[in-house]
Amino acid sequence: MSSPHLPLSRRGFLAAGAGAGAALAPAARPAYATARPFGRYGSPERRRSPQTLYVDPHGRGDFSTVQAAVTAATGSGWTLVIAPGVYRETVAVDTTRTEATWIGAAENPRAAVIVYDNAAGTPRPGGGTYGTTGSATTTVQADGFTARWITFANDWLRADHPDISATQAVALKVQGDRSAFHHCRFLGHQDTLYADSTALGVFARQYFAHCYAEGDVDFVFGRATAVYEGCHFRTLNRTDLAAAPYGFVLAPSTAAANPYGCLVSRSRISSEAPDAAYKLARPWVPSSDTTARPSLVVRDAYLGAGIDAVAPYTNMSDAFPWQSQRFAEYRNSGPGAAITVPGNRPQLTAEQAGSATRAAYLGDWTPWKER
Repeated sequence: MSSPHLPLSRRGFLAAGAGAGAALAPAARPAYATARPFGRYGSPERRRSPQTLYVDPHGRGDFSTVQAAVTAATGSGWTLVIAPGVYRETVAVDTTRTEATWIGAAENPRAAVIVYDNAAGTPRPGGGTYGTTGSATTTVQADGFTARWITFANDWLRADHPDISATQAVALKVQGDRSAFHHCRFLGHQDTLYADSTALGVFARQYFAHCYAEGDVDFVFGRATAVYEGCHFRTLNRTDLAAAPYGFVLAPSTAAANPYGCLVSRSRISSEAPDAAYKLARPWVPSSDTTARPSLVVRDAYLGAGIDAVAPYTNMSDAFPWQSQRFAEYRNSGPGAAITVPGNRPQLTAEQAGSATRAAYLGDWTPWKER
C-alpha cells in the first residue's frame, strides 16, 4: 500500500499497477484511439521508413516492449514509435545504436510511460546491489539520441523499503553527446535525471526543452553540458524529515576542464513542500573525479517559494564548498529568487550573461531547430 503522504504521480504508479497509464494520462483524444495506436506515425502495415519500428504493449506493433525494439534496432538511425501504455521494464541503449529517435505516438508524455523500481540499494539477483547507475530505468549511452513525448520514471519509494539506505533511484541516465529531449517527463525522488557522459574526459552535450522533472534529493544531476530550456522542475513534499532542507534541485559535477556545465534558462521551479524547504543546488564532486568544478547558471527563471531564498546553495561535502565552484544566477524572479543576502547569490554581469546561452553551451549543434 502506498503511503498517504506521497504525491499523486507516485501513488498512481503503485495503486494502478498494470493500469497505471489510465491514472497518468489525460482523457482520451483521437491520437489514443484503439484503431490508431501509433497516431499519425504510420503502423507496421504502413511503415514510415524501413528503419521505423513500432512498439505497443497490446501486441499491435512490431514489439510489445521497448527493450525488444532497441535490441532489434542494430546500428544507426532507427526510429521507435511508442504507442500509449505503461512499459514496466528497464531499457539500455548502448554506444553502437547512434542517431536513434523515440516518439511517443500520442504526442503527450503522459501516454507513453517507461517505468521500473530499482534503487541503488536494491539487491541484485546475482549478489550485491545495483548502485546509482544500475538503478536507472532507462540508460542511453549512444550519441545523437532524441526523445519526444515520453515519460521516464522510477517509482521506487523509501516508505516501502525502510531497510534500504541507498535510496538513489534513477529514472533516466543519459550519457551520449547530442542527446535531446523534447516535451518529456522525468519522475522519481532521489537522482531522478542523471545527465552524464561516458567518461571523465568526454564533454557530452544534452538539451532538454519543455520538459518536466520532479523529485527531492539531487534530482537533476551529473557532469554533462546540459541545457534546460522552458522546463518545469517540481520539488516533492516529505514527511519523513523533521526539518528542512528536504532536498536539492540541481547537483552538477562538471569536469574542471569543461567551460560549460548546467544551464537552466527560462524555466520555473514549483513545489509541493513548505516554503523554503529546498535548496536550489549543491555541487557534487564525486570520488571518481575529485578535481571536478561543478558549473551551474540559472537565468531568466521563476523560482517559487519552495526555494530557500536566504541560502539557496549548500555543500555536499565541506571539503568542496559551493563558493569555490562555478555557481551563478541572472535575472531570476519569484519569491525563491529574492536577494536577501547578496553573498549567498552570486550574479552574472550582463556581459557574462552574454556567454551563458544555449548557443555558447552547445556549439555547432542546434537541437532547438529540430522538428
